[in-house]
Amino acid sequence: MTLVENEGSVDLNGEKLDIEGVRRVAVDRTPVTLDESTLERAAISRKQFEDTVRDGVPVYGVTTGYGEMIYMLVGTSKEVELQTNLVRSHSAGVGPVFNEQEARAILAARLNALAKGYSAVRPELLERMALYLNLGITPAIPEIGSLGASGDLGPLAHIASSLIGEGYVLKDGKKTPTGPVLREHGIEPLQLRFKEGLALINGTSAMTGLGSLVLDRALNQVRQAEIVTALVVETLHGSLSPFQAEGHDIARPHRGQMDNAANMRELLAGTRLAVEHADLRKQAKEQQTGDVSRTDVWIQKAYTLRAIPQVVGAVRDSLYHATATVETELNSSNDNPLFFEGKEVFHGANFHGQPVAFVMDFTVIALTQLGVFSERRTNRLLNRYLSGLPEFLVGSGEPGLHSGFAGAQYPATALVAENRTIGPASTQSVPSNGDNQDVVSMGLIAARNARRVESNNNYILAVEYLAAAQAVDVSGRYAGLSAAGKATYDAVRALVPTLEQDRYMADDIEAVAAALGRGEFLDAVRRAGVQLR
Repeated sequence: MTLVENEGSVDLNGEKLDIEGVRRVAVDRTPVTLDESTLERAAISRKQFEDTVRDGVPVYGVTTGYGEMIYMLVGTSKEVELQTNLVRSHSAGVGPVFNEQEARAILAARLNALAKGYSAVRPELLERMALYLNLGITPAIPEIGSLGASGDLGPLAHIASSLIGEGYVLKDGKKTPTGPVLREHGIEPLQLRFKEGLALINGTSAMTGLGSLVLDRALNQVRQAEIVTALVVETLHGSLSPFQAEGHDIARPHRGQMDNAANMRELLAGTRLAVEHADLRKQAKEQQTGDVSRTDVWIQKAYTLRAIPQVVGAVRDSLYHATATVETELNSSNDNPLFFEGKEVFHGANFHGQPVAFVMDFTVIALTQLGVFSERRTNRLLNRYLSGLPEFLVGSGEPGLHSGFAGAQYPATALVAENRTIGPASTQSVPSNGDNQDVVSMGLIAARNARRVESNNNYILAVEYLAAAQAVDVSGRYAGLSAAGKATYDAVRALVPTLEQDRYMADDIEAVAAALGRGEFLDAVRRAGVQLR
C-alpha cells in the first residue's frame, strides 16, 4: 500500500478538479493536498450547521430523521450512534468490488465534493479522506447497489464504513478487514458526528469517479481509432479529400468534426498511398482501360472511409459534452442538506445523478458507434471485392487451405452486437425507499455500462489493427506509408508477427487489445512527431 512517488500534487478544494486530476490521483497515485482555505471553509460551514441546529431550525437527518422519526440528539451519545447506524445500514452493496484505481477515483471525487464547503462536515473528516488517498488505504466498494438518487448511497456507505474502522479495504487487490489495516498505520477510526454520515453517502461521487476514468480512456480510445483508420485509408488508397479543412472548419464547424479532420490530416501527412481528389479522374480512366488492381474510386465512397469526421467527430462531441458535465459534477456539492452563510438551509436534491446518468448513456451510444465503424472497416479489408486484397488477408499460405482473418472477425462482430444490447440506464427508474425515491437516475449503472463498452471496443479495434497491418504486408505498401502509418504498423509488429499461415489467433488479439488499453499506439505516433487533438 505504499504510495508511488509522483511529482507534484493535486489540490482538492471543490473548485478545479478535472478528469485529468482524477486520473492522476487514481491511476498515477499522485498525492492530494487540502489548502488552509479549504479547511477554514469546512470549519465555518460546520459552525453554521451547529448554530442552525442550536437555534431549533428543522434540519433533515438531525432534528428530523429518516422517515417519520424525530430526533434532537446533537451533543448526546445518540449523535454518533445515529450516523454509525446510517452508514452500517446502507453498507449493503453486492457483487464484485471496484478495482483500486476506480475506488481511489470515487474516494477523490467524494472528498472534492465535500471540500467545496457547503456540506457542514468537520475539517478532520476531509483530512482523514486525504490521508487514505496519500497512504494508499483504499476502501473496498461493491459495484452493485446504487440507484443514483439519493446519490450513490450504497457504494459511498462502504467508504464511510472504512472511515469508522468497519467493512473492508483493498490490500494487494483483495478485500481485507479495515481494522487491522488502520492499526498497522496507527490510525484511530473516526467517530462521525451529526450530518457527516449523511454527507458521506448522499452524493454522486461513485458515478462521477468511475465516469471520469471511463471518459479519460474513451478519448484516448477515439484517438487510437483515428490512428488505425488513417492506416486503413492509406493502405486502401483512400482519398484525402474528405479531410480537407474547409469542408469542416468553414462548412460544418462542429468541434469534434474539426478535430477529427485535423487529426486525420496529421496522421496522413507524407503518405504516398492516399490520393488527392484531383487524382481520382485519372484513376477512373485506369480502371476503365482494364487496370483493376486499384479500386480507389469505389473505396473512397464508403462511409467508413469518407464520413470519418462526421461520425467519429460526433463521437468526440458526445465525449466532450460528457466530460464537461462530469467535471461540473466533480466540483459540485451534491449532498443534502446544504448550508450557505446567511441563507435558509437548502433542502434539495443535488444528490440526484440525472445529469451524469444521461451523459454516461451518451457515452455508451457514442462508443458503440465507434466500434461499429471499426468492425465495418475490418470487414472491408477482409473482402477481396471491396479491398482488392487477398480474401481474408491470407498471407503466403495457400488460399482455401488457410482461413486468414476470417475467424478473427467473429469476436469483433460479436462485440458490436453485444454493445448494442447495452441499453440506456438513465430511463430505467424503479421507485424505492417507500416510494420516497420515486424517480431515480441509475447513473452508476450507466457509468458501468460505458466502462463495459469501452473495454469491448479495445478488442474490436485490436482486430482492425491486426487486419490493417496484415493488409500492409499482403499489399507490399509499407514504403508508401506516412510517418504515422509506419509507426503504427511497427508498433503492431512489435507485438504480433505477420500471419503467414493459420495460427492460434486469440493471443494476438489479446496482446493488441492490452496495448490499446495502455495507449501504446498513441505513444507510437507521438514518438513519430504526430500530436493529436
